[in-house]
Amino acid sequence: MSALLEVRDLHVAYGKVEAVHGVSLSVEAGRIVTVIGPNGAGKTTLLGAIMGLLPSRGEIAYAGASVSRISVEQRVARGLCLVPEGRELFAAMSVADNLALGSFQRRGARDGSVERTLSEVYQRFPRLAERPAQLAGTLSGGERQMLALGRALMAQPKLLLLDEPSLGLAPLVVREIFNIIASLRASGVAILLVEQNARAALQVGDYGYVLEMGEVAAKSDCGALLRDARVTATYLGQAARPTA
Repeated sequence: MSALLEVRDLHVAYGKVEAVHGVSLSVEAGRIVTVIGPNGAGKTTLLGAIMGLLPSRGEIAYAGASVSRISVEQRVARGLCLVPEGRELFAAMSVADNLALGSFQRRGARDGSVERTLSEVYQRFPRLAERPAQLAGTLSGGERQMLALGRALMAQPKLLLLDEPSLGLAPLVVREIFNIIASLRASGVAILLVEQNARAALQVGDYGYVLEMGEVAAKSDCGALLRDARVTATYLGQAARPTA
């Protein structure tokens, strides 16, 4: 399979402090690639650079073409969408209005595609369909995450960048959110998932990268990372088992 996203030798700095050092990764169409690592490893910075929110050095290719010099809005129009850490919803606006903002790039379409996408989002998230007029700020944590995902889906993305989707959620809600993420892959959306919940991320992902101190410390199929003694001991909260 060809890579939908290809990042090569990416460097991102805040002033004189470089937070990401020479990171390379790829995401194939219809796959979930996860990035795990400790706080301060550069995971959110990596997503910000890919989305064009942060200046960077290196190459970022999406759908076979460089996007290093195009704007955030142009990246969204091409099918690259970010669901940020903390969701960043408009709390004083309704569920329906937040979703409408997600289709801003498609405004003026007269073929009914926006309405069809909205119907699909409501089918995927029935709780949102039950309360379109409710203010986003009054939703539960899980519902706010569903709204953030739904808003991104309104742009008809080919690749979703998800930053800490389980942040602040109860375990049962986390399971529901990760089931939703898996269902998005089944619908053909590729996902680059940054997540502190390493076990859940590796269980749902196809391929994984371990980011430490702004560099890729390990990479492999997610199943192999789940069996890796060092990854298990460091990120899954279990002591490494002795080999047979």
